[in-house]
Amino acid sequence: MQGLVTKSTGSWYQVRDANGQRYDCRIKGKFRIKGLTTTNPVAVGDRVEFELEPEQESGVITKLYDRKNYIIRKSINLSKQAQIIAANLDQAYLVVTLASPRTSLGFIDRFLVTAEAYDIPACLVYNKLDMFSDEGLEILAEYKSIYENLGYPCYEVSALEGTNIPQLRDTLQDKITLFSGHSGVGKSSLMNAILPELQLRTTEVSEWSDKGMHTTTFAEMYDLPGGGSIIDTPGIRELGIIDIAQQELSHFFPEMRNRMHDCRFNNCRHINEPGCAVLEALEDGEIEPSRYESYLSIYNGNDTRS
Repeated sequence: MQGLVTKSTGSWYQVRDANGQRYDCRIKGKFRIKGLTTTNPVAVGDRVEFELEPEQESGVITKLYDRKNYIIRKSINLSKQAQIIAANLDQAYLVVTLASPRTSLGFIDRFLVTAEAYDIPACLVYNKLDMFSDEGLEILAEYKSIYENLGYPCYEVSALEGTNIPQLRDTLQDKITLFSGHSGVGKSSLMNAILPELQLRTTEVSEWSDKGMHTTTFAEMYDLPGGGSIIDTPGIRELGIIDIAQQELSHFFPEMRNRMHDCRFNNCRHINEPGCAVLEALEDGEIEPSRYESYLSIYNGNDTRS
């Protein structure tokens, strides 16, 4: 039997077959991708083969089909292992907040680099618009300017008040979309606004730490009426880059990728080499300093800071 993994709790997976029937399954054997050791060999969005266990309604996953892409991060406590957040995506949306909790530019850049590396179109969704002061709106405009100029669509929404939710919903039709972000940015509230019948549990941001508390404890896919699916995932404190070589990193910054062929040296690192087109663009104000700082941070391995 073949099916689509629609939910992952870590040890059990929910698999939906072609008729829409869902089965609770466990895995049999080991599944590897490019030699990576992962904490979750199967992820939501994976296409698998499974067989039912004798005289039971549960099944065993026996084969994992090749993925067209995936979003992956370094496991924070296990530096040599990786966690696959979701697989076989049409697009990935990062939910961003500028306060309570704050999403840093560095975190945004690491997410976008990961999406670029696996050829997944990415968008930024700025939530909690209802909480923005005039100063906050100015900062939002600066953030949006950075990323829209690079070609990343940006959406301003309020899950609480429903602001711009219909427009956001329209961008999800007939696509498999990952929603990711820090705990507390309002992913579950956003899901409820997009699909009111879900009634996902939500909690307030912790006043003590200003960090979100995990309300989603596992990844799950929800179908949209009229076509398409959205994948809700547990909040990410930190996003460690994995499986990207230093010499390849600049390929995943569009503003560097567009200029790197003008560098004097083919193996230019864009750090201190003479005749570097990237450094010249940085000096001329054509590359945002925050983006270049993110490049250096990832290049030097300081890539898990939130």
